[in-house]
Amino acid sequence: MSQQKENENVIQLDFSEEMKNSYRDYAVSVIVARAVPDIRDGLKPVQRRILYAMKELGLAPDKPHRKSARIVGDTMGKYHPHGDSSIYDALVHMTEEYSLNAPLVDGHGNFGSIDGDGAAAMRYTEARLSEAAMTMLESLEKGLVEFGPNFDESEKEPFVLPAMMPNLLINGTTGIAVGMATNIPPHNPAEVIDAVIAYMDRPGISLQKLMDYVPGPDFPTGGTITNVSELPAIYETGEGRIRLRARTKLEKGENGRTNIIITEIPYTVSGNKIKLVETLCALVKDRVFEEIYDVRDESSKEGIRIVIEVKKGRDIENLLNGLYKKTQMEDTYGVNLLAISGGQPKLFDLKSMIGEFVLFQEDLYTKEYRFLLAKAKKRLEIVEGLVKATDAIDLIIEILRGSSSVKQAKACLTEGMSDGIRFKSKASEKQAKTLLFTEAQADAILAMPLSRLIGLEILKLHEENDELLKNIAQYEKVLSNVKELYKVIKARLREYKKKFGRERRTELADVAAKAYVEEVKIEDIYVCIDRFGYMKAVDESVFSRASEEAKQEYPRVLKMKNTDKICLFTNEGNMHQIKADKLPKCKLKDKGSLVHTLCKMSGDEEALLYIAFEDLFESMLLFTTESGYIKLVSGAEFDTNRSQIAATKLENGDKVCGVTALTASNVLSGTGKVILLTKKGLSLGFPLGEVSELKKTSRGVKGISLEKGDALAFSTVVGQNDETFLYNGKQFNAKRVRNRKRAAKGQRASLELP
Repeated sequence: MSQQKENENVIQLDFSEEMKNSYRDYAVSVIVARAVPDIRDGLKPVQRRILYAMKELGLAPDKPHRKSARIVGDTMGKYHPHGDSSIYDALVHMTEEYSLNAPLVDGHGNFGSIDGDGAAAMRYTEARLSEAAMTMLESLEKGLVEFGPNFDESEKEPFVLPAMMPNLLINGTTGIAVGMATNIPPHNPAEVIDAVIAYMDRPGISLQKLMDYVPGPDFPTGGTITNVSELPAIYETGEGRIRLRARTKLEKGENGRTNIIITEIPYTVSGNKIKLVETLCALVKDRVFEEIYDVRDESSKEGIRIVIEVKKGRDIENLLNGLYKKTQMEDTYGVNLLAISGGQPKLFDLKSMIGEFVLFQEDLYTKEYRFLLAKAKKRLEIVEGLVKATDAIDLIIEILRGSSSVKQAKACLTEGMSDGIRFKSKASEKQAKTLLFTEAQADAILAMPLSRLIGLEILKLHEENDELLKNIAQYEKVLSNVKELYKVIKARLREYKKKFGRERRTELADVAAKAYVEEVKIEDIYVCIDRFGYMKAVDESVFSRASEEAKQEYPRVLKMKNTDKICLFTNEGNMHQIKADKLPKCKLKDKGSLVHTLCKMSGDEEALLYIAFEDLFESMLLFTTESGYIKLVSGAEFDTNRSQIAATKLENGDKVCGVTALTASNVLSGTGKVILLTKKGLSLGFPLGEVSELKKTSRGVKGISLEKGDALAFSTVVGQNDETFLYNGKQFNAKRVRNRKRAAKGQRASLELP
């Protein structure tokens, strides 16, 4: 029985279907309830709830600041149960003048800075609503927007705020949801308001005409938009990328130097300016920009001032091109005009965003004027009753004195019921039956103090009555004609423009990106390669101070220019090139980098010759292969910008066993002697002049005839009078190598080869 009952409580679900439905619900919740703003008020739910909680706390702009912890606590406890840190972060963002054109919260205390400093803990800071926030909250009591239950149905909260200023376009927003993101740039308040008014005047206005009013975003941090020609397409599609550039000016510095002064930074760096300064300092430290003498941040409350000192006689424009390319002095802002409309995420264009705002204003102002009309009519009813009562005040006093209860007196005033009331005369009783006040009028009369019977007060009642009649006529006129409604909307928008408008900060231009020509100071360096194949570049001054013992750790040392490149010839018949600026600059005791990581050498490929390109170009190379082939090749044949080329032609299975660099004078004089050694200990020597100069694409000629199973192991060139040569670190007698013709078989040499 218990098993049957247990089975009845088990719900059978398809796992994949449940996962799909749950993930969809989660995604919709993130999109609608967290990350994407509403098209009407331009706020995310957490922002809307913070502002509403502050309104409920009475934190108007003319009231004292209140602790941020109290605001966060009320918001979290009543409306937004998602963690205090996320609420406080949203509150801090709404105070940032470098992020918003019209901040919605007036912060008091340390709310962070444009440098990237974080805000102090919420227990230390205070806040209240700003003037801009009141344009979204001041009409809440008029019932303009729908309210609904909060998360636990203990409170009511607005689904949208009655925003009467186009907050979404003015302040912009950013948010990442599930599968989508929004990134709406801020715009100039005056320009946006002008565009809204122009749209109301001409609903069929084109996008191009709207852009006469809103030519582009206007970021609080200023800067320059450098691709203005792309803005129409961005505003038409709702997507695109804006290129932002810091604004700079030049000043004369000390000792003939010129200073580049950064006065405005890209909006993408706002809230993290210190990172830009650190990047500039790191590039100077790493000597990426040799033109820069120093970088310092002299920013203050007066504004941004980052100073880049440029060395005397350098190309400023070229340096700026490099800074724009390698730092966030130029950055991109990805535009994505995504917002919630009718409970669904939708991609808008500029015109449709303004159109949605205008429709929202029509709804708000219609409800506001209906509210005002109803309120005026209700008050008019009271005032008319009081005026009527003052005209018959003696009769009303007689009714009140003759009644035994308030209920009896009220019944007489509203329904003319005089039964039980003592009147002075029949005429008074007859007149009392004709009063017929409304319920509201009767209540007002019964509550009216005797002071209202003063002549001046009676005059005020008549003036109020006339004013109410005038207002009611105006309200009815506005509600009956959409053009009149638009006049009211436009009048209030012009007030907001006067209050929040300012000059444009972001400059609009079309600037083509220019290449940076790197300025490099030409100096000597030493390239040191140890016996394990690790390579590094060492400054000449460092190398010259090193001890002889330290230098002996490096069997290969090349002196070259820092603008040159090093060429490696390998046993696979390849030549690899490495630019000097790609070599790790180290101290002599540092390890450096393995040569295989600096070029495309394979794991089993072995470098036989390291030579600077400048030296290679003026040299002749002697190639020998294990099969006994030999040739001379001019170094000029290896003039290429490619990082890897074939240096010689090889037969299948053959490998290069020796590459020797010779000066052109040595080859022309023919005084050198070529020595070949085989793996079986055979040797052969002959004059260098007998070796043919061939192309790098040739195989070469036979330099020595080899016995079966033997292979050429080593080759070198020595002078006619040289007594010894080195092979694998050992000395051998050059005189004991027989001089034979190249085609003859090598003679057995009394040499012990490894």
